[in-house]
Amino acid sequence: MATTGRLTRIALVLLLSAPLAACGVTAQAPQPKAHPTAAQAKPTAAKPKLPWGSKTASSILPGDLLIADSGNNRILLVTPQKKIVWQYPAPGQTSFIHDDDDVFFTPRFNNIITNEEGNQTLAMINFKTKKIIWTYGHPGVPGSAPGYLNTPDDAFLYDTPHGQVITVADIRNQRILFINPKTKQVIKQYGQTGVYSVNPPTTYGAPNGDFPAPNGGMLVTQIGGNDAILLNKQGQIQYTVHFPSAFNYPSDANFTPSGNIICAFYTNPGAVVIMSPQGQVLWQYQVSSGPGMLNQPSLAVQLPNGLVMLNDDHNDRVIIINPKTNQIVWQYGHTGVPGTAPGYLNIPDGMDLLPNGVVPGAPNNPIGGHLWSYPGNGY
Repeated sequence: MATTGRLTRIALVLLLSAPLAACGVTAQAPQPKAHPTAAQAKPTAAKPKLPWGSKTASSILPGDLLIADSGNNRILLVTPQKKIVWQYPAPGQTSFIHDDDDVFFTPRFNNIITNEEGNQTLAMINFKTKKIIWTYGHPGVPGSAPGYLNTPDDAFLYDTPHGQVITVADIRNQRILFINPKTKQVIKQYGQTGVYSVNPPTTYGAPNGDFPAPNGGMLVTQIGGNDAILLNKQGQIQYTVHFPSAFNYPSDANFTPSGNIICAFYTNPGAVVIMSPQGQVLWQYQVSSGPGMLNQPSLAVQLPNGLVMLNDDHNDRVIIINPKTNQIVWQYGHTGVPGTAPGYLNIPDGMDLLPNGVVPGAPNNPIGGHLWSYPGNGY
């Protein structure tokens, strides 16, 4: 079960330029600089930022799409035109990840972090080299002792003033961990290990989401509580949003660009809701049959253009819905047909967006531009 719509992203940058006339010089004395007239000072046309993998912009998908193709043990980067432009492992190579449940770019878009939920591990992959550069957990062995995980979900890496931190929702251990990636030591924990109780912030009931929130906070999703809880940087509750009782099994609640909360429900038929922090349902999507029906979706995010993107896990597709019409306007994957060929997926369980104009793996990318970009949280 993967992660953000979130706050606004990088907008188009207008590059204005006007030709300057050269200085005129006579034999007697320098002449004043000629100033361009209003007619001459025409700015050049703004150049839209394009997806890294495509030379064509899209009004539907504002960037390349990173997909956790968990049933195929691979990660894909797909353009808005549905072309694969990067993948791990490379075609024909052995995959060293298993059940990559979610995938997120790290803050500077140079690495990818994934939680391998069924494999009880976390891994970080360098985008340029396609090498695994960091792991945590014991493959295939669930546990609660130091260095062990039990059904990890939504791993994020933060760049903080005090160094990097990785967070992960450790579902069946009933906790959220803060891990120092250098030492692999747990430096902070929310919840009590092994204690299932819907009593935040002391204990939690199967937390499966730990998305970045404003000012270093965190939005925690509880399966057991059917809710989303906003915590501040100190782990104190700011508010709780209770989801409609008609839905259950919330998955990976995160913020929309306008500050509301969007959440998928991992059921069949599945559902998606957007709610205000005050608990008002602003939009919901649930189709009981036909091509629009969802089958255990695990992550929904709202894009800056207002469209809603989600991975529809057991329909083997990632889709984008226009919430004004509730129609699917973009799809990658063949509905209910798993596969490995281009255009096919097998239980896509997570996704992230590479914003237009960002070069993944570049050494000097600034922090930010993620769907879940908030002040003070390293994203």
